[in-house]
Amino acid sequence: MKDVALIDVGGTSIKYGLWDSQNDQLIEKGAFDTPKDLTGYYAGLTKVINNFKTNHELAGVGMSTPGAVNKETGVIEGASALPYIHNFKIQAELEKRFGLPVSMENDANCAALAEMDRGVAKGLKNLIFIVIGTGVGGSVIMDGHVHHGKHLFGGEFGYTIAEGYKTLSNVGTAVSLAKRYNDAKGTNYSGKDIFDLAKNGDKLAQEYAHDLYHHLAVAIYNLQYGFDPEMIVLGGGISQSDTLIPNIEKEIQVILDKVEIAPFMPMIKACKYRNDANLIGAYVDFKQSI
Repeated sequence: MKDVALIDVGGTSIKYGLWDSQNDQLIEKGAFDTPKDLTGYYAGLTKVINNFKTNHELAGVGMSTPGAVNKETGVIEGASALPYIHNFKIQAELEKRFGLPVSMENDANCAALAEMDRGVAKGLKNLIFIVIGTGVGGSVIMDGHVHHGKHLFGGEFGYTIAEGYKTLSNVGTAVSLAKRYNDAKGTNYSGKDIFDLAKNGDKLAQEYAHDLYHHLAVAIYNLQYGFDPEMIVLGGGISQSDTLIPNIEKEIQVILDKVEIAPFMPMIKACKYRNDANLIGAYVDFKQSI
C-alpha cells in the first residue's frame, strides 16, 4: 500500500505530514515558514516531497490550501494571503515538479472532510461545518462530498446577512464582539476577555455576548432548515468553549418556541480536530479525487 504525502498551506506556515496507509495514521509531521514568493513556494514543497520519496513509496500528494479551489481546472481562484498561488494552473505545475498526482482542496473543506471521515461526524454523509475565526467560513458536505457550488462559494456562510446589511462575519465572531465592546468602552479587550467579563456580571458584555449567540443561532437554524444536515459542526478557537454550544442551543430554543412549525433542534457539535484537521482532510480529499 502506497503512502500519501500531505501539505497544509497557511499564511504564515506550511505544515506537512505523511499518511501511513498500512497503519491508517498521520506520521512524520513538520512545518516551515510560508515562502514570500512562488519560487520559494515551489522549492519548499518540492524539498518536502523529495524527502518523503527517499524512504516511502508515494501514491501522490494531497494538499489543503487557502482560496477557492476549482477541482476541474486545477486553478486556485479567489484571493488569500498568498496572492502568488492564484489564478493559474498551479496543480499541473506541482504535479510536474513532484512527478506525482496532486489533489487540492480549500482548507475549510478539508477540515470538514476530516470531521466526516474520522471526527465528530464519523459515519455521517451530510453535514454543515462552520468555522468561526476572524470571519465566518465553512463547508457544505452532501452525500460525503464537498458541495462547491456554481461560483465555488459553497460554505461561505460569513457572506449571509445577519442584521440589516451586516453579514454574519460582521456580527458572529469573537473578534467582532471585542470590537463592538471596545468601541463602546474605549478599551482593548480580546473576545475571550469579553466572555470573561460577561461571566463576571458586566452588563454590556452580557448584552453583546447574547447578541453573538443569537446571530449564530439564527444562522444555524436557517442552515439546518435549508439543507437539513445530519449534524452542524463548529470549528475555530471559539468552538472549544464549554459555553458556546449551550448558549447557541438556548437561543435556538427561543426560535423554536416562536416558530412552531419547526419540529426539532439541530444537532450541534464542536470539531474534534484542530491542528491536524487540514492534513487529515487533504488525505480524505485525495482518496476521493485520485
